[in-house]
Amino acid sequence: MGVVHRIHPSSAPSVGTAIAAYLATLDHPETAGTRRVYASTLRQLAAHLGADRALASLEQPDVAAAVVEWFAGRWGERAPATFNRNLDAIRSAIGYWREQDWITTDPTRSLRRRGRAPDRTRALSRGDVEQLLTRDDLALRERTLWRMLYETAARASEILALDIGDLDLRNRRAKVRRKGSAIDVVVWQTGTARLLPRLLTGRTSGPVFCTDRRARLPLAPIDVDPATGRARLSYRRAAQLFEQATTGTIDGPWTLHQLRHSALTHAAEDGANTSTLLSYSGHTSIASLARYARVSPDALARWQQQRDPGTRR
Repeated sequence: MGVVHRIHPSSAPSVGTAIAAYLATLDHPETAGTRRVYASTLRQLAAHLGADRALASLEQPDVAAAVVEWFAGRWGERAPATFNRNLDAIRSAIGYWREQDWITTDPTRSLRRRGRAPDRTRALSRGDVEQLLTRDDLALRERTLWRMLYETAARASEILALDIGDLDLRNRRAKVRRKGSAIDVVVWQTGTARLLPRLLTGRTSGPVFCTDRRARLPLAPIDVDPATGRARLSYRRAAQLFEQATTGTIDGPWTLHQLRHSALTHAAEDGANTSTLLSYSGHTSIASLARYARVSPDALARWQQQRDPGTRR
């Protein structure tokens, strides 16, 4: 963990120094993901204000108003989740600075976190998922990846980051790194268990999911298959291929995230309890899980049919 040195109020730091001091508090494995995201936001704040500007200037009304205007212009049109994530980054740093007595007020206090309207239509039907995953025109890599995403309900980024050494093929499971860098285990079913050995034929190390061609640019060794020189498949390319394959389907094109959403919805419909759903999804809070655990319209229709007095006569 990084060592944080308290700066005496009489020598209040610059914006750049204050940001570095705050980020040093996140310098340990459990917060590596948070540090990476927050650092990006705070670098943009420093670029706007000037890294050499005195941090104390944030308490001046005109400077505070300029920060609010900049933030609204930068992220005001973005999705609520993006808006809130960047606001959280700045406010977390401000909270630390106030604890150090470097500033006493919050220049972003006029900004309000945005609520996210619930999306109740993202889950695909079981029939749609199975029809997609059994298509004859799919390449083995895509068939394996999409089946694995659905059966594990993992995030696409978690599965794409897998290396062959992370897999326990005998027990149908793998170690993944969740949000916040926590290590967790995902478990798959027969469909994935049959496809993975075919995908990995002849390979014993390197990324599980690789590009079709050798890497053209120098990459970190961990992101290259040593046997073939192919690079780890990127999220951007995986998402593009999924979108292309589902263009023209009902409500298509679909997103990779809908496989995760659908898996959790279907598990909830099958009666999985909250503890199981939390483990399945990798969530740490019930609030985050809630939007996935809603039954689908098809399941709601079946439930209504079962309890409809007219159909029981």
